[in-house]
Amino acid sequence: MNNKYKRHLACVLAILFIIAALLFAYVYFADSRADGAAASTLGQQKETLVIWYTDDALTEFLNNRALAFYDETDIRVETRLVSGLEYLESINGASISDGEEFPDVYILTNESLEKAYLAGLAVDLSDVGLVTSDSFGEAAVNAVSYKGKILGCPLYFETSALLYNKTYLEQIAAQTNEAYAAQASENSENADNTDTGNAENVISADDLVPSTIADILNIADNYSTPENVEYFFRWDVSDIFYNYFIIGNYITAGGEAGDDKGSFDIYNADSIGCMEVYQELSQFFSIDIKETSYDKIMQEFLDGKIIYTIATSDCIARLNKAAQDGEFPYEYGVAKLPDINGELATRGMSVTDALVVNGYCTHKESAKRLVEYLSKNSGNDLYAMTGKISALRQAEYDDSHIEAFVSNYAMSVPIPKLVETSNFWMELETCLARVWNGEDPNEQLKALSEKLKSQLAGEQVTEEAIASPDVRLINAVEYEDSGETAATTE
Repeated sequence: MNNKYKRHLACVLAILFIIAALLFAYVYFADSRADGAAASTLGQQKETLVIWYTDDALTEFLNNRALAFYDETDIRVETRLVSGLEYLESINGASISDGEEFPDVYILTNESLEKAYLAGLAVDLSDVGLVTSDSFGEAAVNAVSYKGKILGCPLYFETSALLYNKTYLEQIAAQTNEAYAAQASENSENADNTDTGNAENVISADDLVPSTIADILNIADNYSTPENVEYFFRWDVSDIFYNYFIIGNYITAGGEAGDDKGSFDIYNADSIGCMEVYQELSQFFSIDIKETSYDKIMQEFLDGKIIYTIATSDCIARLNKAAQDGEFPYEYGVAKLPDINGELATRGMSVTDALVVNGYCTHKESAKRLVEYLSKNSGNDLYAMTGKISALRQAEYDDSHIEAFVSNYAMSVPIPKLVETSNFWMELETCLARVWNGEDPNEQLKALSEKLKSQLAGEQVTEEAIASPDVRLINAVEYEDSGETAATTE
């Protein structure tokens, strides 16, 4: 074989080798691309839900439950902490924007539910059958109800209650009993019998937990205070959340569910009477509305300067931590908000944070499953992880302080959700401030009612004047048991 032929054969073989190598590479990488595409397609098919929230305290709980939900359903859940500023507007913008990831589920306070529903951002959950009286109390159900629909599933709540220094009450009871015993002993020495006491005069700390504000005034008038105490009863009179209970039993802004424009009544004889008492209290307790704040009040309670105050449930974690750190050497208790007296009752306000399914969600059934899972698996774990009290009726707590807030929540008025009167709370807070500072309660309530009813009607509404009732609390406290009246303050 000549050299020319050998060179020709070598070239042919080289070309065949290159072709074979190229063919192998093509087949190999084509298979790899196919495997990758298949894997990518499989990943895209994995169902994923996104949940938005604004409170970082929920992060651990939501992440924990998201993993558990995935293990149970094979549905992924991405949690996203977002800013609370213009929160609903951000949800709406993301939902209608091409390419921007929007929430399938989000957590929203109940007063914004009407706005969310009218914007197409809230799905009616009535068909799920999750929000029932078996699972939730009346306040929780009312909070998420809107014109017969259920627009969210209650997750947790905030409300107010009476907070008191239990150690001080025990000291007052002990000192009082000692005084009774000494008096009884002195009486027995001057008499022809050996009676050493009167059992009816023995009191306990529980007897000093007031059921009415009139009780507080009586206690302040009849018992000596421990040395460190500066105030018997002191609360944040600048914030509607801690003031609302004074008038809350006799006004309605939207009915029980806060969604009925035809049910709006804040100007009546009872509400006027409550405001008159409120003004009396300003004279007795001398709290400067410009100088007070909830944080300041709580610090004074921590310092042992206050016996009774109005607090929200966040006080539990704060007081417990202070006690652990040695900064709060007292026992405390939580009780029902006090009524005004034997005739005028009170009722606190509550805010409920609910799980809402976005109307733009493309996996609505899965989103409803997530809402149900998060709700049913909250309970005590929710409080342990977040410090927030579950709205579930079945939730049980070892801490009696938590149970007291649960009881107050059950009797509370959910913050209304009417868009037309979204300024109601600011206006009522202003009205209370003016009355506290001395302006006429009747006139202020009448003006407030006319303003808000005019907003609802779209035209000027004038209220017929109501005569102010003769309600006095400080100069004449009614004793329910005896029917007697005693002067407490001149």
